[in-house]
Amino acid sequence: MKTLFRKFKDTGILVIGDLMVDQYIRGRVKRISPEAPVPVVEVTDENLLLGGAANVAHNILSLGGKVYVAGTVGRDESGKILVDKFSESGINTDGIVIDGDRPTTVKTRVIAHSQQVVRFDREVKADISHSTLSLILGYVKERLPEIKGIVISDYCKGLVTRALVKKVLELVGPRVFVSVDPKIGHFDYYKGVSLITPNINEASFGSGIDIIDGKTLIAAGNALLRKIRCRAVIITRGDEGMSLFERNGKIIHIPTCAREVYDVTGAGDTVIAALTLCRAAGAKLEDAAMIANYAAGIVVGEVGTATATQQDILKSMRTCTPVEKTKG
Repeated sequence: MKTLFRKFKDTGILVIGDLMVDQYIRGRVKRISPEAPVPVVEVTDENLLLGGAANVAHNILSLGGKVYVAGTVGRDESGKILVDKFSESGINTDGIVIDGDRPTTVKTRVIAHSQQVVRFDREVKADISHSTLSLILGYVKERLPEIKGIVISDYCKGLVTRALVKKVLELVGPRVFVSVDPKIGHFDYYKGVSLITPNINEASFGSGIDIIDGKTLIAAGNALLRKIRCRAVIITRGDEGMSLFERNGKIIHIPTCAREVYDVTGAGDTVIAALTLCRAAGAKLEDAAMIANYAAGIVVGEVGTATATQQDILKSMRTCTPVEKTKG
């Protein structure tokens, strides 16, 4: 493990996807509004965090990897904040396109007593323009000599299009490991990538098979392998861990290692970040999935988007015994 982790600093990963700002407004509820039957939240603090594809990049950085980012932000204060946060972290921002025709995506969550009360989003979901696509592809081509893996982080906000995925795969060829965190409605975009990491709902939709037990889980995983023509599929299953399906017919169920789940926000970002970094650094898929599972178990124990470090993972491996919940 430590030998693998030492390789991270020389393992370049490019994250392409929907960049977001996650805003958290925290407070206390002591009364119900007289205007409507809703709680009144007395705000105690608020903060802004990297979200979406930006959170994937932040996770790779926290794990010690070398990360590059390609995406868009608006010509607004939120976009400036996102770019500034990247710069402060030492992440190169040359691949971020400022698009004056669309705002920076911002998800605002109001939290009281560790519970999310409401979320509201500011976004435009239309596909990016041809000129923006050309700029992003130019950046991908420029970074090819420095990267060993690519994460396509799709949040259905317009950055990840069929044309983008096709052109990226044409540019990188088979030598670069390309993983996708998929979204419902876009599964036909991902044909030919190395790996996808759907959750149960996404896997059910993408495969056309309602996953209700072990038998349907296996059927869905194999159907996705055929449909996407990828090397592997990892279906994340919440408190039941994750299941790895490889093209050679190998299936591995990895049990959960989360002690308590407080917030699943960003867990998928952590999984694909850790998995891709480990695989690009030379780990077998099975080992990469195991490490990603431990990393996800760490971040769901925190409220809000969080990241895991190498030290966190090593500590969790020493102290957390996975609990097998797989049926069938």
